[in-house]
Amino acid sequence: MNPIQIIFFDIDGTLVDMQTKRIPAKTLEALVRLKAKGIKLCIATGRSPISVPTFAGVDFDAFLTFNGAYCYDRFGPIYRNPIQPEAVAKILQNAAAIKRPVAVATGDRLAANGLDADLADYFSFANLKLTVAPDFDAVCQEEIYQIMLGCRASDYPAILEGVTAAKIAAWWDRAVDIIPSSGGKGAGIRRVLAHYHLSAADALAFGDGNNDIEMLEAVGTGVAMGNASDTLKAIAADICGSVTQDGIYHYCIDHGLI
Repeated sequence: MNPIQIIFFDIDGTLVDMQTKRIPAKTLEALVRLKAKGIKLCIATGRSPISVPTFAGVDFDAFLTFNGAYCYDRFGPIYRNPIQPEAVAKILQNAAAIKRPVAVATGDRLAANGLDADLADYFSFANLKLTVAPDFDAVCQEEIYQIMLGCRASDYPAILEGVTAAKIAAWWDRAVDIIPSSGGKGAGIRRVLAHYHLSAADALAFGDGNNDIEMLEAVGTGVAMGNASDTLKAIAADICGSVTQDGIYHYCIDHGLI
């Protein structure tokens, strides 16, 4: 087994307890100690860049946002993969047909054409209060990296009807992230690994949701949290304790990473 040189972390349900919306003290300690050992730390999230939290004493090396569609470090973008404009227009049309408001995300802005309980609760996980954008149509003419809307699994076919250039990345049962069909956390990770001249064997990842499947498959060691979905656990190379049980901290101790 190659020495681990880089680790990718999901945020919600992995680094951050979704109930308290805080990072446990032992998880934060693990990040600080990993960084001190020279291991590169990367965020891999469905969140936008403007909603990525900061953690005291930890400087991440790279950020994979919008489920890997927009990756960057402190020097600038590493990888940009917006949704094709035709697909954006069709998804907005499909969402309107099922009477669902949507939020779209550019590299530096979130804009919504309406709100419902599912969409509002979705953004509350990141402590964001979404408002309706008066210039929503204009924002949609910019590069859109992700579309978010409240729905259920039974709505997926209607949302993607006539769309081939985008796909659903779901980590919650009441809403979805829609990303480019060529996107996903796995695609972002491969770009970041190439940027740092590293291989999958050098990498480890922690996640908890179904949108983390490609991430865990893109690294040498993919670890599912104890609170992860059964689907993610089924494909993971290993399983650690839950976020409330300081799973990341204990995994790093047990495997000699810190």
